[in-house]
Amino acid sequence: MDTALAPLPNQALTPATPDGTPAPVAVPATTLGRLMAMPTKSKVMLGVAAAGLVAVMVALLLWNKPDDYKVLFANLSEKDGGAVVAQLAQMNVPYRYTEGGNAILVPADKVHDIRLKLATAGLPKGSVVGFELMDNARFGQTQFQERLTFQRGLEGELTRSILALGSVENARVHLALPNQNGFFREQQKPSASILLTLHPGRTLDRSQIAGIVHLVSSSVPELNPKAVSVLDQTGALLSDSPDGSGQSLDEQQLKRIQQIEAIYLKRVTDILEPVVGRDNLRANVTADLDFSQSESTSEQFRPNQGPNAAAAVRSQQSLESNAGTPAMPSGVPGAATNQPPVPATAPINGASQPMQGAQAGASAGNQLRRENVTNYEVDKTVQVTRGATGTIKRLTAAVVVNHRTGTDPKGKPTSVPLTQEELDKLTQLVQESIGFNKERGDSVKLINAPFRVEPPKEEDELPLWKQQEVRDLMKTAAVPLSLALVALIIVFGLVRPALKAARPPEPEPEEATAQLDAVADDPLALPGSEELVALEAPKSIEKLEQARQLARENPLVVANIVRGWMSGEAA
Repeated sequence: MDTALAPLPNQALTPATPDGTPAPVAVPATTLGRLMAMPTKSKVMLGVAAAGLVAVMVALLLWNKPDDYKVLFANLSEKDGGAVVAQLAQMNVPYRYTEGGNAILVPADKVHDIRLKLATAGLPKGSVVGFELMDNARFGQTQFQERLTFQRGLEGELTRSILALGSVENARVHLALPNQNGFFREQQKPSASILLTLHPGRTLDRSQIAGIVHLVSSSVPELNPKAVSVLDQTGALLSDSPDGSGQSLDEQQLKRIQQIEAIYLKRVTDILEPVVGRDNLRANVTADLDFSQSESTSEQFRPNQGPNAAAAVRSQQSLESNAGTPAMPSGVPGAATNQPPVPATAPINGASQPMQGAQAGASAGNQLRRENVTNYEVDKTVQVTRGATGTIKRLTAAVVVNHRTGTDPKGKPTSVPLTQEELDKLTQLVQESIGFNKERGDSVKLINAPFRVEPPKEEDELPLWKQQEVRDLMKTAAVPLSLALVALIIVFGLVRPALKAARPPEPEPEEATAQLDAVADDPLALPGSEELVALEAPKSIEKLEQARQLARENPLVVANIVRGWMSGEAA
């Protein structure tokens, strides 16, 4: 019975032949043969599905492949950048920007080709031009045009050199080169002005500014470094003014104050942190510096004083004059009248004493006059005093120390203030560390207070769909999910129906009912039993009787068993 009702492995039941026996049709055993035996509609559906799946796979591979872009131009102005982008759009060239927008990126394999094409179009126009202007000298140009071309080339070369600095984004150099003429008594000296545009967050220190000034002054003949002005994009003067007083001096003073305060603050923290702990200390030091410049000159004259002080003769002048007739001897003849006159014995400086006798008579007749002038050196002391700049006038220090952390008898943490003796010791340490000077007016204030620890602030959580990470993830996964959805639609809409069509057809329920009726030998014929061929009687009567008895008592179970045989499924 089992062998008679089991279907053939590669056969399907077809309508019966004219003699009443079923005509089995052979079904191809291989998958390729079944696909070739499929209807044309199923073949078309399967081909379209295969093409769609291939397209989805290619799209996924192309989407995951990173694009190789390289920099076309960087540090372009907005005007030049807009012109370059417009030209790229006209050329149908894909482009991208960097995060800061300072560079334009194009595909790596087209960088050099695009640069040549843009150069042909004269882009970018804002590029710095140097001494290559002299290569295109025109015939018949005037001396003024030649000087102007040289000046433009020199300005361009200086601009290129300044742009090499990392902090400088853009620069412009203006040179004032007066015409040198030998007929002028006083020649006008050249000057220069530099306008710098710095990158956001960048600054130039004094050494860099001095380097720019030295670069420009060394590149222009007879250019004094004091005649070079350097400005930033805000209009602030970065270089020193010609008179030596400018904003840079104030910046230097502020930097000096910050350095002094940092040094003393480090001293205070280094000496107190091992005692109270790093998180239990807050300190601040303020320094008052004197930057005033003073210069005094004193000149003193002192005579040569003291018993051992010898006078130094500077100059001596002697004058003697004699006018009139010589005096004749007068008086009573005798020995006194025949003697020559005696020289004057009066002092050089002082009241003259009257002459007596023949001397008085001779002086009255001859009018003799003598003058002696003697100049002595007098001591002279010249003293010049210049006051030091940046000296410390006063220091003030403020220190706050946290309470000592302890535990109560119950084991809970408590805050215990420091004793006055401990505070005095800490104050002495601070005074010694900063070099406390009471005469200078220094002040140190140290207090003990509990530190207040604020709880961390709870940030407002954004909804999940508003978080930037989730949105970026959704944007990234949108394309793969869409392609996966298309692939599922192709599989379940085209591939699955086509594969179902390639399976062999299942027997109809009517055929199974007719065979069951023929096997069970039931007097009540089932519909469609006329088309079935009568089966041979089994050799075992007992098995046949059991099958008939089961069919009479429970025909539904038997019908299900027969259906399983017909469909090729196990009972």
